[in-house]
Amino acid sequence: MSVLEPGELATRAARLAAALRTMRPRVQVLGILADNGADWVAVDRAAQRSAVTLVPLPGFFTAAQLAHVVQVSRMDALFCPDTSVAQALGFSPAGIPDGMPWHRRTVARRSDSARASKITFTSGTTGAPKPVRLTAAEQWQVARSLCKALAPLRLRRHLCLLPLAVLLENVAGLYAAEITGAHCCVPPLAEVGVEGAIGFDATTCLAAIERFEAQSVILLPQMLAALTSALEAGVRVPRSLRFAAVGGARTAPALLERARRAGLPAYEGYGLSECASVVTLNHPGADRPGSVGRPLAHARVRIARDEIVVKRSRRWFATGDLGRLDADGFLYVEGRRKNVLITSFGRNVSPEWPEAELLAGPTIAQAAVFGEARAQLCAVLVASSAALSDATLDRQVDAANARLPDYAQVRRWVRADERFTSQNGLATPNGRPRREAIWQAYAERLDALL
Repeated sequence: MSVLEPGELATRAARLAAALRTMRPRVQVLGILADNGADWVAVDRAAQRSAVTLVPLPGFFTAAQLAHVVQVSRMDALFCPDTSVAQALGFSPAGIPDGMPWHRRTVARRSDSARASKITFTSGTTGAPKPVRLTAAEQWQVARSLCKALAPLRLRRHLCLLPLAVLLENVAGLYAAEITGAHCCVPPLAEVGVEGAIGFDATTCLAAIERFEAQSVILLPQMLAALTSALEAGVRVPRSLRFAAVGGARTAPALLERARRAGLPAYEGYGLSECASVVTLNHPGADRPGSVGRPLAHARVRIARDEIVVKRSRRWFATGDLGRLDADGFLYVEGRRKNVLITSFGRNVSPEWPEAELLAGPTIAQAAVFGEARAQLCAVLVASSAALSDATLDRQVDAANARLPDYAQVRRWVRADERFTSQNGLATPNGRPRREAIWQAYAERLDALL
């Protein structure tokens, strides 16, 4: 069942919650490692109904990362259709309630006072995923704010393109749809063109949006770029689509402009796992390209020493992101504080800024910019196709530089030997570049250019 009927979901979640409550020893921390589908959604809702802490496990995590999450979370139960994977993580079969395979492991009991509704793990830029503990109230508050902001669009059909283990899709996709009574489409990821952490087939995705008559989707910037290129190449725009939220990394205004010209109703937002996902969002009626939108109804945002600070559960959370608020309350994100480069001329540059501009066109798939203590910025570029010439990449670099001030322009670059992936250690599991690893791999070639 790829299209969830709200009534059917509630009935199934109630059955699963009852099964969870009768398991002995009592389940305290439940992991879920499965593809998108009705089973994933039912387990998520059943965990909340039965006051069990849920730990979503992304399929793109490595075996070592999965093992780390299991240990850190003190997970004592696991829903996983692949028994061999569950056993490799230390679990034993524990029956098939409601036709679904469950697994258990022995864990020392812990105090209920430490319990969260959900523990989501962020991959960050180091190998060990980091836990973020969230209450149910925090998650549903975000979903309600999204519903309020997007109410004029009357969205009745959402298609999940991101793994449900990603908090953004979990909250902004599933929960928001449930609040409004909308149909949520949750086909296996392969059916929407998503494979692993970086595999994405734009033509398959556009066909899925058309087939499911989706009115809303959530995209990462690299997905938006691929969809835009496919539309520019002649693939038909899905007629049903009304709203495509874009988040997860900085998106260049030029890419948003390309997407909209091609027919995609793309709007950028901003959020963090620590704040239960979405904090700000552009949308029809409150849209300022280049910004990530105004804060949603539940969110409070301020700038302290150039850093974005968000109020969470009565406390202010320093995000580590640099930014500013304009006179109308729109937020602009200008990079990570820890990534800021200081050139030999004393100019501060967040590499995410020129990187986003480099990725705004169709020929560069990935980019990592460097320039600490240098007179000029340099970059390592991954072409979107091996068949593209260096001259073609040069033209996209020139186009990006035309939108940047001189101190933030990329003057030298080398072509990467391969894509940045988690497998080769050059990217996090969710696709962000591991800057130190990329620098180590290409420093000698970059130095030779200067």
